[in-house]
Amino acid sequence: QVRLIESGGGLVQAGGSLRLSCAASGLTFESYSMGWFRQAPGKEREFVAVISPSGGKTELSDAVKGRFIISRDNAKSTVYLQMHSLKPEDTAAYYCAADRVYGGVDYVRPSHRRQDVYDYWGQGTQVTVSS
Repeated sequence: QVRLIESGGGLVQAGGSLRLSCAASGLTFESYSMGWFRQAPGKEREFVAVISPSGGKTELSDAVKGRFIISRDNAKSTVYLQMHSLKPEDTAAYYCAADRVYGGVDYVRPSHRRQDVYDYWGQGTQVTVSS
């Protein structure tokens, strides 16, 4: 069975840093673009970042660009979200998601911000940023 397990969430003060991990199993990890989404209480789930199967392309939302970095280690079947200069508005449950890419290309689909293009989702990890 496919499993995506996030970890690394916690409580941090504004301006601090946190590194999230998502460990995948049960799938050919290098055949998937991997994304991060987040959802705050009372808000819609929103796109945060995505990385292509071989890590050659990344896309970040305007809200986190310049502060967050997405990366992956295919040997460990793990994708990371390095978060810096955290703000209270970053407080949310963070989810990783996997989007199958066919043809062996290092590709992120143009619709990567849509939740419905992703095949698998993790359970989420909570990030809370205090002021």
